[in-house]
Amino acid sequence: MIWKTILAAVIGYLLGCIPSGVLIGRLYGVGDIRKHGSGNSGTTNVLRTLGWLPSVLTLVCDCLKGYVACLIGKHLGGDLGMLTGGICAILGHDFPVFMGFKGGKGIATSLGLIIAINPWIALWEFVIQIVAVALTRYMSVASLITTVAFPVLVAILERNRENFPLFLGAACIASALSLFGHRGNIQRLIRHEENRLDFAKISQVSKKVMDKTNKKQ
Repeated sequence: MIWKTILAAVIGYLLGCIPSGVLIGRLYGVGDIRKHGSGNSGTTNVLRTLGWLPSVLTLVCDCLKGYVACLIGKHLGGDLGMLTGGICAILGHDFPVFMGFKGGKGIATSLGLIIAINPWIALWEFVIQIVAVALTRYMSVASLITTVAFPVLVAILERNRENFPLFLGAACIASALSLFGHRGNIQRLIRHEENRLDFAKISQVSKKVMDKTNKKQ
């Protein structure tokens, strides 16, 4: 059982190391996305740099890393294997060994873990994220709110589940990793220096990127 959990951890971490944002950035001709914008490889930086479609692709790919890691972990070691695989995928995304340990902040990969735990929690998290972004236009604030909401929702909706302490513990670990990844955003929010999302500018960027892509074709 122990070796299966270890295997789930290794597979999860390696899946998490797949640099979705970097690969999509190169696909769209900007090279290493970490050399643009915030220097992050996650969905938000791709959104600001390349627009809507590349950011959605990044979101889906990063989410799949976490979800597939959970599925493999579940097959190997039940609930413990699933949760271990998911958490390690987040670690791989945040600290990818093949990319100098400079990755993303784990929100999209955490979504894969959340879907594996309970799709209804994922739906609630998605709604909270959208509403928070619409009200504040701070992606970081929305992500921080959903980060805090995750273990709360697990505590409410999964309280009668077998191995509940494992699920709650995994949710707390995932939230702690997200808070750590957003430490810079938190500092900028305190100093009132955090950038809001400019949807008009993002749409303009999207149009330019799509026009450039169409010309290449």
